Amino acid sequence: MPRPRSAAPSSSASAPSEQAGTFTGPVRPGPGAKAALAPVAGEVRAGFWSTRREVNARTSLPQGPELLETAGNLHNLRLAAGTVEGEFRGAYPFVDTDVYKWLEAASWQLAQGPSAELESDVDRIVSLVAAAQQPDGYLNTWFQLVKGGERYKDLRWGHELYCAGHLIQAAVAHHRATGRTELLDVASKFADHVDSVFGPPGSGKEIDGIDGHPEVETALVELYRETGEHRYLDLAGYFVDRFGHGLLGGEAYCQDRVPLREADNVEGHAVRQLYLLAAAADLATETGEAELRSAAERLWHAMTTTKTHLTGGLGAHHEEEDFGDPYELPNERAYCETCAAIASVQWSWRMALLTGEARYSDLIERTLYNGFLAGVSLDGERWLYVNPLQVRDGHTDTGGDQSARRTRWFRCACCPPNVMRLLASLEHYLATSDTGGLQIHQYATGRYTGDLDGASVAVRVETEYPWQGAIGVTVEDTPADRPWTLSLRVPQWCGEYRVRCGDMAYDQTDAPVADGWLRLERTWAPGDRVVLELAIEPRLTAADPRVDAVRGCVAIERGPLVYCLEQVDHPGGGLDDIVLDTTRPLAVEHRPDLLGGVTTVAAAGHRRHVADAGWWPYSSAHSEAPATDNDPVELTAIPYYAWANRQDGSMRVWLPTS
Repeated sequence: MPRPRSAAPSSSASAPSEQAGTFTGPVRPGPGAKAALAPVAGEVRAGFWSTRREVNARTSLPQGPELLETAGNLHNLRLAAGTVEGEFRGAYPFVDTDVYKWLEAASWQLAQGPSAELESDVDRIVSLVAAAQQPDGYLNTWFQLVKGGERYKDLRWGHELYCAGHLIQAAVAHHRATGRTELLDVASKFADHVDSVFGPPGSGKEIDGIDGHPEVETALVELYRETGEHRYLDLAGYFVDRFGHGLLGGEAYCQDRVPLREADNVEGHAVRQLYLLAAAADLATETGEAELRSAAERLWHAMTTTKTHLTGGLGAHHEEEDFGDPYELPNERAYCETCAAIASVQWSWRMALLTGEARYSDLIERTLYNGFLAGVSLDGERWLYVNPLQVRDGHTDTGGDQSARRTRWFRCACCPPNVMRLLASLEHYLATSDTGGLQIHQYATGRYTGDLDGASVAVRVETEYPWQGAIGVTVEDTPADRPWTLSLRVPQWCGEYRVRCGDMAYDQTDAPVADGWLRLERTWAPGDRVVLELAIEPRLTAADPRVDAVRGCVAIERGPLVYCLEQVDHPGGGLDDIVLDTTRPLAVEHRPDLLGGVTTVAAAGHRRHVADAGWWPYSSAHSEAPATDNDPVELTAIPYYAWANRQDGSMRVWLPTS
């Protein structure tokens, strides 16, 4: 925040339109959208993600109003409304967004069932937001209170449109979840104001400009989808088109160096770049523009092949929260902001809907289980802004937003409510349909309901994923007179699988995967059951040799999970001298008593004891190597998402092998 596989899953080429009111998720392509897939209603009922979402609902979300009160966000809204007196509180001009993201999260939570306390908090804060809005629709407490009402004079750093974007997304969520219009009216009024002020040269508008932090663009597309007002889609397209033309000084930091359609790699501030690309995917979905889609596909490929960490994390530099160069993927200095992981999921989901390709959901899975989930503690009370892949022995942490230790809240508190809103809406990122069938992208126990040209289909999924690789799918509702295709994603990491359909069992030779999808077509009947068994043994992963930071190292993975070592599991020394013995087998053990219940991976290794090199830690490459003693040590690896939940200490994902 502050600067300092290529075919659609079934034979159909078009997705059914979702009617207003039938789908409450955050991304709903419009009736004329050119998407391959449409998101379907999901209900997560048990298992891994149900537990994480319950913690979010029970602990994280209810704390939001208190934390926003303590930090001053709600106080600022009262000041802007004129109901109290005092001084603005907060370090940044975009603190309003913390309120809006919490409102969005709370709205998605209300969509899953009533909660009198949560509803009361939402109503109270929505009223505050409405009272703070100015008569012409403008709303930003920093500029109303600190800058004397001066508007749009600091588009690079002021983030007025960024704040508007999060307000719009909260309003869409609130409307879809509750059917009420109070917040939607506020957001629409602000969007109308923005539309009256911003426009291209020759439009007669006051300002030809863009915000230093993209966000309003994808929000405007969703507002168009919610209201049917085409001006919002046009405005989103205008903003996306104007990046890269020097309106903000021409820097890569704010995506202003090169127009998006001409770019060949992601660059600059990671979250800003990803939010802009999510908007590009939304626009390509609604307009069918081939050039915009091609650019999004090209940039996604470049990002995943050269700038994505093993955890799905993004961002190599603390300085300017930047992507860095291709293959620049450090460990202890990795930034991997939690918000960047969330933005990656949002972009990849839009690409999955647009193209129907499984590779986008492969990255979503990797990011959800690792780079994203590490951002919140198991108890839902503490957070990580940055997510390094190594914390060295003797690490000195100065605290603050960029700490490697979990924190109750941040001065720039963008990440916690962002985590809350993704967890609260996660059930809408799991499954899709098209006119030919139903696709399961992510595996979580629950029920998923779709529409096939007016006919309802529903399946029940049961699984202990990610701890076990068996996924059972039972058909509960289906048309009786025609076949359709059930598509199950076989993850990119999976080298072996089997599938059982009724009394028949097949391996990958008999039931091949095409473009990441296992497609099963038949005329289904209620009670039909399919079991997909993914081989989920632990494995060692090596990086591309151009990633200098981890040359000579491997990482432990099992299923979708990346593993790490923590100092607390290895008494008697740190982790900087650990060497993994790759000749010894890896062993797994499920530990229901550890970290909320995890499967650990045991490995063999040794700890090097290197002789003191004296006053200078270097020697000639031709000199004799320093004397070492190697002590055997049993290594215990835990899922990366669960690190930093017991005590401070060193941690590492990548392990030297020599």
